[in-house]
Amino acid sequence: MAEIKVPELAESITEGTIAQWLKKPGEYVEKGEYIVELETDKVNVEVISEEAGVIQELKAEEGDTVQVGEVIAIVSADGAAPAPSAPAAEAPAEQPKQEADPAPQVAAQVVSDDKKDRTIASPAARKLAREKGIELGQVPTVDPLGRVRKQDVEVFSNQPKQAAAPAPAKNAPAASQEDGKPVERVRMSRRRQTIANRLLEVKQNTAMLTTFNEIDMTAVMELRKRKKDKFQEEHDGTRLGFMSFFTKAVVAGLKKFPYVNSEIQGNELLIKKYYDIGVAVSTEEGLVVPVVRDCDRKNFAEIEADIAGFAKKARDNKLGLADLQGGTFTITNGGVFGSLFSTPIINGTQVGILGMHSIQKRPVAVGDQIEIRPMMYVALSYDHRVIDGKDAVGFLATVKKLLENPEDLLLEV
Repeated sequence: MAEIKVPELAESITEGTIAQWLKKPGEYVEKGEYIVELETDKVNVEVISEEAGVIQELKAEEGDTVQVGEVIAIVSADGAAPAPSAPAAEAPAEQPKQEADPAPQVAAQVVSDDKKDRTIASPAARKLAREKGIELGQVPTVDPLGRVRKQDVEVFSNQPKQAAAPAPAKNAPAASQEDGKPVERVRMSRRRQTIANRLLEVKQNTAMLTTFNEIDMTAVMELRKRKKDKFQEEHDGTRLGFMSFFTKAVVAGLKKFPYVNSEIQGNELLIKKYYDIGVAVSTEEGLVVPVVRDCDRKNFAEIEADIAGFAKKARDNKLGLADLQGGTFTITNGGVFGSLFSTPIINGTQVGILGMHSIQKRPVAVGDQIEIRPMMYVALSYDHRVIDGKDAVGFLATVKKLLENPEDLLLEV
């Protein structure tokens, strides 16, 4: 027998939730084949079987919380791979042997039927189907291998409500009434619970304050317009966005005001001399913050390529724990959703976060004239225990100055 245990996930993660069993008792599993999907605080992880054999027992159910190192399944290591045609070839054997061996034949048939019935689907598709109460076997897919993708589930869930109307009768516990009004109860995912708890913890354990400024984006937008085609051509299709400008401006500000790049540890301040910038990315499961490493050493193209890569991995639910760990400062862009003004919440043990917002044309004073300029409000939330108002305002002013004179950023590389 071989035990399937919850693997070491990350230094800060000690438990996870069984999101989806990919194998069932009695089903054969190859060595290295995925057996279960775990939902952790940060990412979903698929666990493999270290042995080939037949699943004998599942020791946890979907939705259960399990600890690192805990045994969650038993595999019979001496189990044989099911081969439905093999017993038929051996049929001419002695009559007593046919009577003595019904169990293996039944087991092989069960495994075969289970394999036939179990729908192949991506982890993101399985998760979305669970949340929407959809049977994966009912979801049509255009994938040539029959794999159900997340977009297939989304299309199926958006089909006309008339066809899906009878379903709530079977799932009555999901819907109820309060004070005579219809409501629906949806269980929070583990990641959403973690996000909620950590944001509350930050609010309770920091002296958070926010200062604001506004940036005239004219120069950056004109520079991007002039350089974007050549930039994309020279850097293998990498697009020149705003985030590389902001990242470089932030690094310059952190060098000038090092306390903004620090962390409280007991009664000491850990002032970091490296610049790993977290870039907040919104996913359907919640906000994640992959980290672009060593931004002071990277050029615009490398930063843009890293951010684009993280965005794709986030959409495909492929971010790894290593992508999310660390980070000395965070940038979040609510402007992509149309936010004009907001107060971002500090990320974890960091002491500062920069919030970007929508670019909006507004009348502003330029010298003695009134002109229409593309303006962006920016917000710096910071831990007042570490950063004084002078440093906070100075940091934000540095970011503003560099973005309004983007050629100066080249001197900061």
